[in-house]
Amino acid sequence: MKTTRTTLLAALLCLPLLSQSAPPTVELLFGGDVMLDDGPGKLIAAGGDPLAPIASILQSADVAIGNLETSVASSGTALDNKIYTFRATPQSVKVLQGRFHAMSVANNHSGDYGRDAFIETLGHLHNAGIASFGGGANLTEAHKPYWIEKNGIRIAVLGYDEFKPRSFEAGAQWAGVAWSEDSHVVADIRAARAAGADVVIPFMHWGWEREPGPSQRQRDLAKLMVQAGADAVVGSHPHVTQGADVVLGKPVIWSLGNLVFDGFELPEAKVGWLLRLSVDKRGIRSWNTVTVRMDADGTPIPDPTTPGPCGRRGSRSLAAC
Repeated sequence: MKTTRTTLLAALLCLPLLSQSAPPTVELLFGGDVMLDDGPGKLIAAGGDPLAPIASILQSADVAIGNLETSVASSGTALDNKIYTFRATPQSVKVLQGRFHAMSVANNHSGDYGRDAFIETLGHLHNAGIASFGGGANLTEAHKPYWIEKNGIRIAVLGYDEFKPRSFEAGAQWAGVAWSEDSHVVADIRAARAAGADVVIPFMHWGWEREPGPSQRQRDLAKLMVQAGADAVVGSHPHVTQGADVVLGKPVIWSLGNLVFDGFELPEAKVGWLLRLSVDKRGIRSWNTVTVRMDADGTPIPDPTTPGPCGRRGSRSLAAC
């Protein structure tokens, strides 16, 4: 009888511990600008793989997301009003398979070869089993979130471009990208919440190229998005990392910099971040960054000696990793 009572008491004492077990999480990973033309394209054509050095990092996440800063097509004609235009071959999509679950197409190079090439790009991603967001066959599709439903958690990732040319913005009946119009961004964040999102993350293509920190425009918009219900804000486009801040209690990573890109002499443009976010139903639980350095072909190599910023829920400032 004594043994029974002891066992029962031990079981009762364990009940509070069981109820305090950690809630389920989803591990997200965001990468910066991925350009598969020029140096990376030549490497792929020769049988190389610019994502091989970071493949294990990408595959360690539940969901990996990047910014595809090129069209992927055999159709289209280069726009004559741009200094740089990018078009990767359809075969280049193979290096994304098994690494990225989704790619944002909300950027200033998605439309470099026109709307037909843009639509072809979406098709190649779809056929490879890679979701696309931040652009679509019309305005409604362009503003749809990329939905992630895993471990009982619903996550909405939204994509927006606010770097010229705005002429490639999607319309009611024509393809293009989701433009970063403040009222539309706020409405989309609120709509995602209303649709049952536990976590909302805008992935922005914004800021000025080669600037080491965010502009006042970025700061104002980040605050607006957090006030509308964003749990974190992630940025790309400047081709350099721009640091991170906590805005109204939410992490804002201003720019991840480049991930796969060549052609830059500026040393800062050869450095990028992979952002790891651990999220639960209450939002961002913790986050950290992995630094990568690009070689002459634009291939990212992990650099464990250079830690980036990180943080955790409830922190009012960035924490050391």
